[in-house]
Amino acid sequence: MHHTVYLSLGSNLGDRQSNLESAIQHLYPVIRSTNCSLIYETPPWGYVDQPTFLNMVLAGETEYSPRKLLKFIKSVEQKMGRENSIRYGPRLIDMDILFYDQLIYTGKGLSIPHPRIAERAFVLVPLVEIAPHLIHPILNVTTSDLLKELEIEGITPYGSPLDFCKGPG
Repeated sequence: MHHTVYLSLGSNLGDRQSNLESAIQHLYPVIRSTNCSLIYETPPWGYVDQPTFLNMVLAGETEYSPRKLLKFIKSVEQKMGRENSIRYGPRLIDMDILFYDQLIYTGKGLSIPHPRIAERAFVLVPLVEIAPHLIHPILNVTTSDLLKELEIEGITPYGSPLDFCKGPG
């Protein structure tokens, strides 16, 4: 059975755009990309004394369960060289599951929808670009309505991922 997922991807170390491209390549074929946002340059969130991020959102399909998908995503981050550091600190690659169908799930180390979507313009700007009418299953409002509540200053388009969005297949 195919499930629709939305993932956020971010990087602020090394060649940030190459890190995003590599992450998408690693996700295929477990996640078959159906759409990608533009890449946005964004100020750091949480811990501000670090380089700016490149962020984007990928929509895709998977047959993996939420837990299996999280385990796979974390293994991709490790393969790419992500190291644990301070909370919200610098990272080579960061991927989060934002939505998985209209599932509401809370378990050890995983909450779907992502619990901080409504606070994060760096996630909502690219998400609204590709899914403006997506309904948050807990808050029962669209992603567009969530974004209206946030300050988006400092979030600027950086480039298009179209050449690598679909993965190698």
